Formats: sequence, structure tokens, C-alpha cells
Amino acid sequence: MLGLAALCFSNPMWAEKLVILHTNDTHSAIMPDKDGRGGVLQRKAVIDSVRKAEKNVILVDAGDMVQGSLFFKYFRGDVEYPLFNMTDYDIRILGNHEFDNGMNDLAEKYKDVKADRLSANYDFSGTVLDGVFRPYVIKKVGGKKIGFFGLNVDPESLISAKNIDVNFKEVIPTANEIASYLKNKKKCDLVVAVTHIGYEKENDKTTDVEMIAASSDIDLVIGAHSHTLVDPAHPEIYPSLIPNADGRNVRVGQTGKYGRYVGKMTIDLDKLKKGKKINGEDIAYELIAVTDRFPAEKLDGKMIAFIEPYRQAVDSTDNRVIGLSKYALKTGERVGGFPNLTADITHHYLSHKADSLRAAGMDIGKLDLSLMNVGGIRQDMPEGNITEGQILSTYPFSNHFVIIALKGSDIIETLRVAARKGGEGVSGNVRVVTDKDRNLIRVVVDGEEMDPEKTYLFGTINYAAEGNDDMRSLAKHKLIWTDEVEVAAPLLRWFEHQRELGLPVAPDLAPRFVVDVNEEL
Repeated sequence: MLGLAALCFSNPMWAEKLVILHTNDTHSAIMPDKDGRGGVLQRKAVIDSVRKAEKNVILVDAGDMVQGSLFFKYFRGDVEYPLFNMTDYDIRILGNHEFDNGMNDLAEKYKDVKADRLSANYDFSGTVLDGVFRPYVIKKVGGKKIGFFGLNVDPESLISAKNIDVNFKEVIPTANEIASYLKNKKKCDLVVAVTHIGYEKENDKTTDVEMIAASSDIDLVIGAHSHTLVDPAHPEIYPSLIPNADGRNVRVGQTGKYGRYVGKMTIDLDKLKKGKKINGEDIAYELIAVTDRFPAEKLDGKMIAFIEPYRQAVDSTDNRVIGLSKYALKTGERVGGFPNLTADITHHYLSHKADSLRAAGMDIGKLDLSLMNVGGIRQDMPEGNITEGQILSTYPFSNHFVIIALKGSDIIETLRVAARKGGEGVSGNVRVVTDKDRNLIRVVVDGEEMDPEKTYLFGTINYAAEGNDDMRSLAKHKLIWTDEVEVAAPLLRWFEHQRELGLPVAPDLAPRFVVDVNEEL
């Protein structure tokens, strides 16, 4: 019998495990979508089911908890922050959208955050966030030391300068310094980077993949920001194992957006050997879909009661029909229907404003062209009825339309960057001509090539005009006019007016970033 007992306890199936659950980019998706995916109640049920089944569970969020639905637009974080506390997160880091209401608001919200708050590369010394975050935390599990540290995205040209005051430290040197410290000085058996920098390359900012390739001491990366669904079942799309500087595979995970998945990393603690580094293949990774499979009695009653009054307010707006869409329009598309629609509404509205300003005596000409960043389009638009809540959720940011004067050379440079990224929303009188590799050839406005030396009257939003979203050259503008109301107000009026006229919403679907026809012949 003694031999049998010894055999049982030496069997690998009895090995102690660590489970790391992770989420990212929830973007205020409090309720499930129309297909029953996501929702904080169902996600909490998934998390609770794992906690009941596993002894050692650490729950991590990688940022952008807020911004993207009416829950945030109306209540400014008063819904999301308490709900995340009720979910009992162990570790949290900031996303860029946590700064959307400024640092004073963020400091007020973070006073009550229960989780360990991490950031190794945002130095808030001397600000209202001084002392709120620390670089790393070490968790002891089954006799092993698990070190977590946080990394945040470069805020330049991403977070509005008026909303953030931080000394930013570059990602790769900071990551290597902290990881080495945790591994070699603190003798951590596992080093985990929790990041909000992105998996996919969009601009000149460092990605998870680049960070891993330049590292030696990071064992696991939990990522966010790019909304990438890193699915271990489809490594051919986004690999979950990335070679580091020593050729060792590092496991990386990211769960897409809107809380539709929970990531689950499982580590056999016996594989964490002193003086050795774990291979990424030895960290099991899966995505758990968040669906409506849990019955009501399995959902958290306290959370249900908390959400209900906010949900009623949101539902009243969500149910008011203001138009009819002829097509299903998707976010994430950098050219075509949605970008075209948004830029055309912008151009229509600001053209009338320019005419009114001229009639009132201002010495300006007609509006030449307009641009809207596709990053400001946050929700899909299904074919059929369009509601007020849908539009407010699609364009949730507190931006204002502006008219600016800008040299053609600065507009061309902006569109050069946009072409490399795959496009932006430009008004219907504009064509951006590129080669097959997305290199800019020319910009055509009203059938004429843009003159680099000419000054153009340009319509956009203040966020883009400040040089954000990689549109740095727009910051060289002369400001002509700023709207007093947020962009959602004139956008809503446009949709309602279309309905009054009996017209469906039917945008031009053709790309306005086009490959030079001579290359196509």
C-alpha cells in the first residue's frame, strides 16, 4: 500500500498547477452583443468556474477596460470600475483609453481599485498618479516565485497631450531591465510581462513580438491594445509562440476585444526549475469563449443588481430608431463603406459650416477635403435599423469637429502614413494613389493632383488635428474654427435627417486609397 501511495504522489497528474486567466480591451462591453457573446456577467461566470476547479488562479487584465459603449459615455467609468472590483482581479495595468477623461479622473477612479496596479515604463512622479502604480509584483504559488511587471504603450500621437503627464520609458530596455532583475536578482521562477503595446505592427511603436525577439528573461506575455485574437488553435494566423533573443520560444496571448474570450494559461509548477527557463511549449494556452451558456442562476446576483439601473438608462437610448442602413458595415476596415460614410458626413457638415462662416464675414474659401481616423469608429453597423445608442457607441469619443488651414505638403505626409497603415476615411472628392506596396504616389483632390505648396481648407476632428493617431503633420495647422458640441451631435442629426428625407444610409463602398492603374494594367 505504501508503494502505491508513493506512486500516486509521484505521478505527473498530481502535479500542482498555476492557472493565469487574462482579459484585455473590454471597452465597456458590459452586456453581451447581439449574438450572445461577451458581457461581464457571463465572463464572471467563466472565471468563477475556473476558480472552483483550480487551486491556484491569478486573474490579470491588460488594459482598455473602458470606452466604447454608452455605459462609459454616460457614466464615465462609474460602471466599469466597480464591476472589475467585483470580478476580483489580481493584477491590472492601464490601457491608453483609461486616460480619456484625464489624469485627475483616472486618479480618482484608481483610488478604489483592489488589484495590484503595475507599470514599469510610465513614471508619474510629481503628478496625481504618483505612487499609484509600481513596476512589478511577485506572487508566491506552490513554493514558486512568479514575477509580473507592466508595460504601457508610447503615448505620443496616441493619447491626447492634455490628458496625460508622464515620463515614458522605452519598452525594450525597460522590459529587459525589469525581467533581468526579477529573474536574476529576485530569483523568480517565472517572469510574466503584462503589456498594453500591441501584437501587430501598425506604426513605429514597439510590439509584443519585437519585445520578445529582443528579450532573454521574459517567459510569458499577456498582451493587449491591438485587439488581436491570438488563437493557439490557429498559429498560422497569429503565432502564440515567439522566439526570443536566445531562440527560446516565449508564449504570448491576447483575447481580441469586447470580452468575448478569456485567456487561460496553465503552468505545471514542477516544470519551473531553479536556474532554468521554461519553454513556451510547456505553458498550455487556450481561449475560453464567453457566451450565454450559463443560466441566470449561475450569474453573480450582486453584479446583476448593480448593473440594472445603468442598463435601463442605456436601453432607452439603444431602442430609439433614427435610420435604416442598406449595408452591414464593419469596424476594422480601413477603407470602404464605414470610413467613407464617416468622412462624407464630416465633409458635408463642415462644408456647410465653412459656407456659414464665409457668409458671416470670415475670409475663407470652400472646404477642400476632409479626413476622419478609422480608429474613431468603434462599433459595427448591421444592415437594417440604426438606433441612437448605436451611433453614440460607434462614435463615443469626446472629440469636436474642426476646420483647419494646412499646406498640401503636410496633408500629403499624413496620407503617406495613412497609406502605409492601409487607409483612413477621406471625403469622396479625394483619391490617394499608391503602388502595390502601399507607397504613396500622389493625392488627387477634385480631379487635380494636390499642390504641396498650396494651403488647403481641411475638415477633421481636434484629436487628429493635434497630430494624434500617427497624423503628426496635421499638428502644423492654423486653426480656423472649432465646433462647440461633440461629434456625436451633428452625426446624429445627419442620420435623423436622412430618415426624414426617406433615404437609407447607403455609403460608397469603393476604396478611396487605390493602386495606380498603370501597375494594374
